[in-house]
Amino acid sequence: MEDIKGRADVEWLVDDFYEKVRKDPLLGPIFDDVMKVDWSKHLPIMYDFWETNIFGVAKYKGRPIEAHAKVHDRAPMEQALFDRWLELFDKTIDENFEGIRATTLKKHAASIAGIMHFKVNHPGDIRMAPPKK
Repeated sequence: MEDIKGRADVEWLVDDFYEKVRKDPLLGPIFDDVMKVDWSKHLPIMYDFWETNIFGVAKYKGRPIEAHAKVHDRAPMEQALFDRWLELFDKTIDENFEGIRATTLKKHAASIAGIMHFKVNHPGDIRMAPPKK
């Protein structure tokens, strides 16, 4: 296996991962029934998000915490959801890639999942608030 090399690998990873998510009995209903994700719009956003994370390109311009907070308002995003999301993400990477970028991306994903869980379950908590300017 090789490491993640570029945008094409990121797109392949994201597509494979979300295919697993959609089939998952815990996560699938959140994406398809609660969020009613338009996959033709969501996947390109996720390509940009993960490409930005792994390669540092400034393509992603979204507000993920706000988006997830809206989901949390409709269906509580408990720790089990984040754990399963991370399990599937790591599995997808491990099945297809190995190397520094693959390992780094798994660490980024774990950090993002932890922050996201905290922020949607503890809105307004100053421990995770950005510094005031």
